[in-house]
Amino acid sequence: MSHSPKFSRRTALLGAAALPLAAAGTATRAAAPMMGVSQHNFKRVKVGAFEVTTLLAGTRAVPDPHKIFGLNVEADEFNGVSAAAGLPTDAAQFFFTPTLVNTGSELVLFDTGLNGPGTVGAIEAAGYTADQVDKVVITHMHGDHIGGLMTDGAPTFANAAYMTGAVEFDAWSGTDNENFEGKVRPLAEQMTMLDDGGAPASGITAMATFGHTPGHMAYMIESEGTQLVLGADFANHYVWSLAHPDWEVRFDMDKTAAAATRKRLLDMLAADRIAFVGYHMPWPAIGYVETNGEGGYRYVAHSYQLTV
Repeated sequence: MSHSPKFSRRTALLGAAALPLAAAGTATRAAAPMMGVSQHNFKRVKVGAFEVTTLLAGTRAVPDPHKIFGLNVEADEFNGVSAAAGLPTDAAQFFFTPTLVNTGSELVLFDTGLNGPGTVGAIEAAGYTADQVDKVVITHMHGDHIGGLMTDGAPTFANAAYMTGAVEFDAWSGTDNENFEGKVRPLAEQMTMLDDGGAPASGITAMATFGHTPGHMAYMIESEGTQLVLGADFANHYVWSLAHPDWEVRFDMDKTAAAATRKRLLDMLAADRIAFVGYHMPWPAIGYVETNGEGGYRYVAHSYQLTV
């Protein structure tokens, strides 16, 4: 026959007396180490039957953002807008976000980041390999978009075909730009040139969004009635560029054309409630655009719309 344990006041007091010893033992353990800021380097969503994966190929803090954004506004206005958005004005965090589109028959990479290892690392974290990339599409020829085309003098994506805008290629091919000569020129004979409305793959359409560079392209992704725009660098910051499309950006080569392109694309995204990927938007770089009722725009981060 079993007996239930018997507890007395003495038993309870002895147990309580032991507690400080146990607590003291716990207190002597080393504190858990600080781990630092961390985040995953890929985000996968669905667009109809397609899978779209944004890749965090790199991120860095850049000082004095007013030297980059809002070149045509005074410091008081820049600082006031920043304060209203809760943003510091001594530094900005830059994100570099190539994007993979898996159509089910082809794996298409849009832009290649600052270098091969950063982009390939994110691709591998997302479950793919560089050798699985069927096509590489370059939206424009700035270094943070073409930097990963070559690694140690060889193509990073050895099995891929290459595509870019014809206007963009022609504009850069007439320069002595070191990045273009080292990263793009070696692949020129393998490149297919695209014009506005061209299709790098089924369900993907090129959109002329000139201004940031002479032939900057965005791309419309569409499957089963769902759309998403790969906006590349039409807007470089969610407040200092998207919310204020007339603010001049240092990296825009034709600032007037870039501002007009921003407003045109923002109007379309807001009116049709289309999600977009912005290469430099806050990670994971997917969001929507709303008008603010005063002729301006507001960035709304994606939550779960493209995951259900």
